[in-house]
Amino acid sequence: MTAATDRRDWRDLVRDATDLALLGILLTVAALPLLTAATAAGVASAAVHDWLETGSWPSVRRSAYRFRRGLLPGVAAGLVALAGAALLAADLAAVARGAVPGGRPVLALTGAVVALLTGLAALVLVEVGRAGGRGWWPAARAAARSCVDRPARWAAATGVSCLVLLLGALVAPVTVPILLGYAVAAVHAVSRRLAPGGLDSGGRAAAARGPTPPGAAG
Repeated sequence: MTAATDRRDWRDLVRDATDLALLGILLTVAALPLLTAATAAGVASAAVHDWLETGSWPSVRRSAYRFRRGLLPGVAAGLVALAGAALLAADLAAVARGAVPGGRPVLALTGAVVALLTGLAALVLVEVGRAGGRGWWPAARAAARSCVDRPARWAAATGVSCLVLLLGALVAPVTVPILLGYAVAAVHAVSRRLAPGGLDSGGRAAAARGPTPPGAAG
């Protein structure tokens, strides 16, 4: 372990936890109009990417610029994602109530497909974060390619996404915004860990230095 890593103590962990909780709350507030949900998620993903790369959070001005720049593409991506989620939910509900023949095997298969698509969506969010909070269609293509090239990464993202959905259903609604911040960070963490070569030099440097609170970076 490096000396910088040794100097990190419980106060650094508390600071990290507080920053991620604040990120989740800000993400929720920005997503309240619903049409801005994808844009807000992309900006949050970009903030986490910056944090992991440099150890510092982006400034409020930079995040606001990313939000304005990515608003229209994010609305389009959000509408596509919402339509897809609605179709999958309707299909899953139809299978569950027996409207579609096949019984439990078909229900299990449909649930597995939904879970894998959730993992794919998580990887798309990571790719959007790497691109600064925009570029949803290139991010979708890159995520799809990574699912084929690195299925373990896809499986890990799927596991994290399913765990987040389960926790979201179990915890009190008031804590869900906090959970979102941790969810974005968790997906980035497993994605980086299972990427070729594992954590890059920026990630190692960030882990050694520790993060700077949001808004402190220029």
